[in-house]
Amino acid sequence: GIFMCDQEKNTCENCLSDILEVIIKLQRRGQKFDDIKEGCDKPFLGPCPSICTYNTRPIRLFRCCDGGLWTLPYGTDGSTSSVFRAENLDGCCLTCRILAPSTTGSTEPYVATNQFFTINLNCVGALECLADTYVDVCS
Repeated sequence: GIFMCDQEKNTCENCLSDILEVIIKLQRRGQKFDDIKEGCDKPFLGPCPSICTYNTRPIRLFRCCDGGLWTLPYGTDGSTSSVFRAENLDGCCLTCRILAPSTTGSTEPYVATNQFFTINLNCVGALECLADTYVDVCS
């Protein structure tokens, strides 16, 4: 789902930060919950709580000012990506890992890069969550 930020508030509380905190905690611990929900704040990774093969809820971020998609470069060939893995949240500062499309024929749609960025959530107008997946973040 897509969640819009309340443009009237200048704080990150009760906006996108709450959803991002859930995503980061899930990715770190693979927590499981009994109450099944859908959307960005679904309290488990994957299609059902009993499956343990998911470790990432990929996200896309949209700009506040014009609704455009945040896209960032990775690698040395000028490639860009708009798919990220939330890694840390400190107040309004969200640190993400850039995910690249998989080109190896793998069943997983993304590969982790070793490139990170930090964005002020006040610059983000919307958050889109993509399908939960497995991303090898150790390679």
